[in-house]
Amino acid sequence: MPTICVFYGIVIQMFFRDHLPPHFHVKYAGSQATFDIQKLALMDGRLPPKELRLVSEWATLHQDELLENWRLCKSMQAPNLIAPLG
Repeated sequence: MPTICVFYGIVIQMFFRDHLPPHFHVKYAGSQATFDIQKLALMDGRLPPKELRLVSEWATLHQDELLENWRLCKSMQAPNLIAPLG
């Protein structure tokens, strides 16, 4: 699973050929979550409140890039790195 961004200990990843809806995976200090790119909302899992706010802010800033990476991963192409917060 390619890592597309890391910031403040938060790791953002995408799977190749993953299921719909378009989403990314988040890992932070033993917590795991799945975040919907189109709705900019938590789909599954848990993150501490501060980290959830940071991921939401980051995803809002990079929604178009995330959707492009989703398309790349669906076609088994390597996604692009996305700039972190801060």
